[in-house]
Amino acid sequence: MLRLVVDHSGKERRVAGLYLITDQGERLVPRVREALGSGGVALLQYRDKLRSFEERLSLGNDLKHLCTEFQVKFIVNDDLELALALDADGLHLGQEDGDPAAARAALGPKKLIGISTHSMEEALAAQQAGADYIGFGSLYPTESKEVEHLQSPEALAQLREKVQIPIVAIGGINRDNACAVIDAGADAVAVISAVLAARSPGLAATEISLLFNRTLTQPRGSVLTIAGSDSGGGAGIQADLKTITLLGSYGASAITALTAQNTRGVTGIHSSPPAFLAEQIDAVLSDIPIDVVKIGMLSSPENAEIVADKLTAYEMRMVVLDPVMSAKGGVALLEDEALSVLKKRLVPLSYLVTPNIPEAEALTGLTITDSAGMELAARALHLMGAKHVLVKGGHLTEGVVTDILFDGNGFTRFSAPRVLTRNTHGTGCTLASAIATNLAQGEPLPSAVLRAKLFVTRAIKFSQPLGKGHGPVNHFLAAREQADS
Repeated sequence: MLRLVVDHSGKERRVAGLYLITDQGERLVPRVREALGSGGVALLQYRDKLRSFEERLSLGNDLKHLCTEFQVKFIVNDDLELALALDADGLHLGQEDGDPAAARAALGPKKLIGISTHSMEEALAAQQAGADYIGFGSLYPTESKEVEHLQSPEALAQLREKVQIPIVAIGGINRDNACAVIDAGADAVAVISAVLAARSPGLAATEISLLFNRTLTQPRGSVLTIAGSDSGGGAGIQADLKTITLLGSYGASAITALTAQNTRGVTGIHSSPPAFLAEQIDAVLSDIPIDVVKIGMLSSPENAEIVADKLTAYEMRMVVLDPVMSAKGGVALLEDEALSVLKKRLVPLSYLVTPNIPEAEALTGLTITDSAGMELAARALHLMGAKHVLVKGGHLTEGVVTDILFDGNGFTRFSAPRVLTRNTHGTGCTLASAIATNLAQGEPLPSAVLRAKLFVTRAIKFSQPLGKGHGPVNHFLAAREQADS
């Protein structure tokens, strides 16, 4: 369950979060259903300039029923007659598409009226005219229509100081540029193709709506870690919860296995009974609104199956899978039969998979000796169903450690100087948990990975020789330096 409403003023705001506008494409209703089913959409605006009134009435009824089913506000664009016929929750007007006073008289005081604006003067006039919210833009160039008035996040920030009603930022907004307009004071962001043209409209809606968590007070966002317990405290559940908490989110946990472990290695593993693992996950997801799930050690095939079943049942889309297979000393943490479950069921359910090179080799059957091999493995994992893949390059020997992110279209590299130390216990767990935490706090994926990479590099740099083997990284000092930077 995602936090959709941002309350800046201490009183209820009726327009906030992800504001989805319909397109003219085929299969509109199924695409809108998937987007609304994500729980990420707060308002739907039906905009249709092509169909006849009868066709718009029929399609509008279908969309209205979806909004009722998913408890989303239904807004009609520029057509008062259609808004009245559909008993819509509101009407959105362009600058030359109707009289707000006449719309208010016809719709009554409980319906929403929004007005598109392109300047400070238009915005203040709309507020004076009694609008419940304004659309402001275009913030970025857009393909949906020719942009006459291009604005900027800076202009929106100036507008925010003068306007008391909610502001919906409009125009060319997507996952990777929305943060600037949210930070500038937008209560909502309006999107079309960023959701409805996506391969998975539900996932795209979830990604964008999660960005509004950046406006919350700490702890911002919630992360459930499903992993094994490390009695030595350097990796597993312990490293995950340290990371989640120190970086400012709320952490919950479900333990897949207990390990007897210290800096020298693992001496014993006791897998959680599958039914009890299921009970832990149910206890959390049935009560606590979790934004991101992070998966680490799974141990047994039965537990891997349970996790896959629960992710499916609760429709968790934001899943970071760290395919842990062995401890630092080489002890297996994943039974051979569980690898098949990982590949067939958990990789396709994952938003991001974060294998190191040996793990990527085990998952794909490839041999990786350089960055080209890392890219090939990332493509293979994407074809296996992972939405995004981050192959970590720490097992190569270069002086610079480069991790490679693949999103299905292109590669992004994240590099940092190698820190020469043996105290690297828990680096994989920490990186995946930091990414999950950054996502839960409203960072888009590229930024979430970059910030996590910086955090882990600092944690390794500040690591201390605790114990007689591979010591843990230093989460505390890394978080303190990151907060100060």
